[in-house]
Amino acid sequence: MSATPMRLIVGLGNPGSKYAGTRHNAGFWLVERAADRLGVNLRSERKFQGALGRYRESGADLHLLCPDTYMNHSGRAVAALTRFHRIAPEAVLVAHDEIDLPPGVVRLKRGGGHGGHNGLRDIISALGSREFARLRIGVGHPGNSDQVIPYVLHAPGRDERSAIDAAIDAAATQVPDLAVGHWDSAQQQLHTRG
Repeated sequence: MSATPMRLIVGLGNPGSKYAGTRHNAGFWLVERAADRLGVNLRSERKFQGALGRYRESGADLHLLCPDTYMNHSGRAVAALTRFHRIAPEAVLVAHDEIDLPPGVVRLKRGGGHGGHNGLRDIISALGSREFARLRIGVGHPGNSDQVIPYVLHAPGRDERSAIDAAIDAAATQVPDLAVGHWDSAQQQLHTRG
């Protein structure tokens, strides 16, 4: 069964070497991995405030974006690109770190709130819609809500990073299917992986 083809996949994170290996950049990792698998070059595009690439093959017309606006202002880049290319919120997939899932788990979700995630909050505000899809990449929880910010702004341990990378690899393989609207099969593959 087909759903809306994804026309934009946004990876959330913070630019710069200081943040490159932190849990909060899991969305960047996904977009970078997908671009690599698809043979897409991500190039800095000032007009769209981020690193941008495009995949057009087998009926897909997909933009890949890593905003360089910092997490809390991700909506600026997303809104600029969706307005210019007339992409509906329902055709946008936002990949982000998810503390409510353990490392190694990845989940697709349509619509919803921000769950306290500032990147999602800003995108909801900028688009005026909650109807975009999410790719939630589990990074685990520090166990105490007071520790969430320092936790996501630090690098995961070796075993955690290995689990996160495996989940990102699995998600990146589903990007071509998501780009042509095969949501159910992509979701089944990701939600039932061992």
